[in-house]
Amino acid sequence: MANNNHIHPQVKSTTNGGAAAVKPSFPATKAQIYGASRPTYRPQTNHRRRSNRNWCCTICCWLILILIFILILLGAAGTVVYLLYHPQRPSFSVTSLKLTSSELDLTLSTTNPNDKITFSYQPISVSLLAGGLDIGDGVIPSFEHATKNTTMLKALVEMKSVKRKSLELKIKMETKVEAKMWVFKTPRVGISVLCDGIDVAGEKVTATGDKCEVDVRFKVWKWTLG
Repeated sequence: MANNNHIHPQVKSTTNGGAAAVKPSFPATKAQIYGASRPTYRPQTNHRRRSNRNWCCTICCWLILILIFILILLGAAGTVVYLLYHPQRPSFSVTSLKLTSSELDLTLSTTNPNDKITFSYQPISVSLLAGGLDIGDGVIPSFEHATKNTTMLKALVEMKSVKRKSLELKIKMETKVEAKMWVFKTPRVGISVLCDGIDVAGEKVTATGDKCEVDVRFKVWKWTLG
């Protein structure tokens, strides 16, 4: 009698074209967790940063060039003004002095040597100095000084009591002046005038100095329409 029992070979289930399925290890290792959560590295380019640097350098270069151009124009304008008008500072000198017990009657002459520039003076403060000390003060009113003109100025200086009978005096004047040329004018600049060589003996006054020292600076590059 034939044995109907047949032995069938065990068939293993396969996936992916016959490859055996591999079960993942449990629990997951640290390497697997880190690899799954780590973002993909993408190198960054410095193109935008370099572009910003180039723009900054370009702007700085243009600003420097513009500044140099403006300085050249100002220098050229000042040279043209000097060559056309030959600006000269005014001169001052002491004409006469009369001394009383408490006052000094002062007369000055000032000359404008320019033939195309006029001066406009604000009130002039007058200080009488003896040994570096201020012993008297006065004021000369404001005035306009025309071209090629000599103007006489008068001031009455009130003196403080001085015990010494003989003194060597200095006269210091300070004011602001504006130069006018055609339709242009400069801003008002300070001017200081110092006259020395004035000897006092009793009520007798002698002035040995011919001209006074004038300290003034004209800013010819700051012209404005007047």
